[in-house]
Amino acid sequence: MNTIEDVWNKYHANLLAFIRKRVNDEVAAEDILQDIFVRVYSRIDTLENRSRFESWLYQITRNAIIDFYRSHKSLDELPEWLEQPQIDSEETNRQELSLCLAPMIQQLPEKYRHAVQLSEIEGRTQKEVAEVENISLSGAKSRVQRGRLLLKEMLHDCCKVEINAKNQIVDYIKKTGDSKFC
Repeated sequence: MNTIEDVWNKYHANLLAFIRKRVNDEVAAEDILQDIFVRVYSRIDTLENRSRFESWLYQITRNAIIDFYRSHKSLDELPEWLEQPQIDSEETNRQELSLCLAPMIQQLPEKYRHAVQLSEIEGRTQKEVAEVENISLSGAKSRVQRGRLLLKEMLHDCCKVEINAKNQIVDYIKKTGDSKFC
């Protein structure tokens, strides 16, 4: 191929057919084709192996089609059932149980309460917990783990909790009777 005009003459029809199979909009297909030839013209110097020109050209074409779909998201109105995000029951259960955890955390002994507060609520690393508490890293890890264990015991004291294989709460039922934590 000597010029971009030679490339156009040889590949125009085939590339347009390739694009039309993937893009239903005729005008968009023509625009994509024009964009491809601009890319080819501006990047032809980067092609190291001229014998691979055709595969290089089709890779540019595939990328241009992907770019088209990324930039032209549908602006149609969404159906009403899609507009309102619906929270699944597992998420609802986690949210409800999280409301119970705050009072439970307050019932923990001071050293565990503060470690759990820093680690789980504030999202600090255990190393940061150790620095704030002025204790060793292993001491911070122990406090956080012990605090978690105590919270788990409190939760199981007031609720029957179903946990999935990923150790996530799937469902729960409050136990009848008086629990001092719920």
